[in-house]
Amino acid sequence: MGENASFWESLIYAHPTCTTWKQEAEGSIYHLASIFFVVGFMGGSGFFGLLYVFSLLGLGFLCSSVWAWLDVCAADIFSWNFVLFVICFVQFVYVTYQVRSVAFDKEFQELYSALFQPLGISLTVYRKIVLCCDAEVITLEKEHCYAMQGKTPIDKLSLLVSGRIRVTVDGEFLHYIFPLQFLDSPEWDSLRPTEEGIFQVTLTAETDCRYVAWRRKKLYLLFAKHRFISRLFSILIGSDIAEKLYALNDRVHVGQGFRYDIRLPNFYHVALPETPPVQPSQLSHHLQRGSPRRKPTGVTNCSSFLAP
Repeated sequence: MGENASFWESLIYAHPTCTTWKQEAEGSIYHLASIFFVVGFMGGSGFFGLLYVFSLLGLGFLCSSVWAWLDVCAADIFSWNFVLFVICFVQFVYVTYQVRSVAFDKEFQELYSALFQPLGISLTVYRKIVLCCDAEVITLEKEHCYAMQGKTPIDKLSLLVSGRIRVTVDGEFLHYIFPLQFLDSPEWDSLRPTEEGIFQVTLTAETDCRYVAWRRKKLYLLFAKHRFISRLFSILIGSDIAEKLYALNDRVHVGQGFRYDIRLPNFYHVALPETPPVQPSQLSHHLQRGSPRRKPTGVTNCSSFLAP
């Protein structure tokens, strides 16, 4: 214990205390370096925040090196500051390379700005999502089918980038799919990862369309590696289904001039012409068991239901 005490005492009292302070101030280079340090530590996060921090800290260490070389004439101070300058410079180059490596094509950049950036998704996370779909945007020509009822397997998840998709069942029109909406979110949500299924609707391009597609198995592997991306897609798919549900709510009505409200099954709103009555219990039964895009029996003028 005594040896430790003597060590710390020698470390603290090895140098004499300052009895007189230097009257003249250091040169302008020293103060410029301090300014760079203060401003540099105010940087934010993300790629551009790192570029900001490393650039200003590097300039600060460079000024300190020049100050140590010209004014102080101390080799050790110059060496340390110059080494720190080199480290900041290397980090700046590395971050710059990362920023350039996450550049995307115009359509993917627009998709990021419209859908992912407002959610606070970083470019590095978005790059993983883009690589999962092989950074490819697929073209679907007018009147060509994306999926056919009872034939096309559910093996991918697609997001419409441009154009308009018409959804029909048994030749009857259900609804449209617009840009930034998933083409097959109800089908995706209706199956477990180990299950297989086929489309119960037909999806036809009403205009020339462009969409991004993630293969089902490949996307689940991405979810297993990155839980954050899994939660992100769960939110996006759930929001997409909810939007379709609310949009289709006005198309559902029962008899005696009452409109059925999917959100509040126990309430009705007088809005539509008189039609044959339907028992509420029967309608609730169909709401609970109906598939997302299947027309239930016993309900007139009903396009679809987006139930889980």
